[in-house]
Amino acid sequence: MRESETPESRPYHHGDLRRALVEAACRLLEKEGAQSLSLRAVAREAGVSPAAPYHHFKDKSELLDAVAHEGWEKLDLAFQAARDAQISPPDRVRELGVAYVRFASQHPDLYRVMYDCSRDKADMPAHVHENEESAYRRVREVLISAGADPTDEISLELATIACWCAAHGLAEMTSFKQFEPLKDALGGEEAFLRGVLGHVGVFAKGL
Repeated sequence: MRESETPESRPYHHGDLRRALVEAACRLLEKEGAQSLSLRAVAREAGVSPAAPYHHFKDKSELLDAVAHEGWEKLDLAFQAARDAQISPPDRVRELGVAYVRFASQHPDLYRVMYDCSRDKADMPAHVHENEESAYRRVREVLISAGADPTDEISLELATIACWCAAHGLAEMTSFKQFEPLKDALGGEEAFLRGVLGHVGVFAKGL
C-alpha cells in the first residue's frame, strides 16, 4: 500500500465484504468492547472505505444483529462437544450448562451483544427455532435424549427455557468473589459450575 493511501481511501475488494465486516466487528468487540463499534470503526478495522458497510448494513443496529448471530453460532460450537460427549444423558445436560457459562466468561462483550439484540424483539431469531443445529435446538435434543417427551411441546419448551435461564443466571453470578472459597474447596471453577447445576432440578434429572 502506498504511504499516502489510507484505509478510508481504499476501495473495498473483498470477495465477501459482509463476512469481512462482521469479523472485523467481532475483533473490535473483543479488543475494545461494544462502545467501540460503529460502522466507521468497523470499516477501518476491515481496511475498507467508510461507505462500504452501508452496502450491507443500514445502521449500527443491523451490524450488531449480525454480530449477535455470529455469537449464537459460536455458542452452538461450544455446545457441540458437550452434546457429543460419551457420558450419560443427564450429565450431558449439565455439561451444556457448563459450556454455556464458560462461553459467557470467555466472550463477555459478545455475550452481552447477543442478549441486548434479543431482549426487545417480539420473536426469537429465526435460526434459533428453524435451524436444527442452533444452540437452542441443541438443548432440546439433549433433553429429549435424557427422557423428555418430544410430543409434549409445551413441557419441552418450558424445560429448555428452564435450562437456559439457570445457566444464564449462573453465568451472571459465577464471578462473584464470595464464591471463591467454595470453588477452592470443590477443586476449581468447573467443579463449582457442575456442583451448582447439579442442584438445579432440570440439570440434576435431565428432564
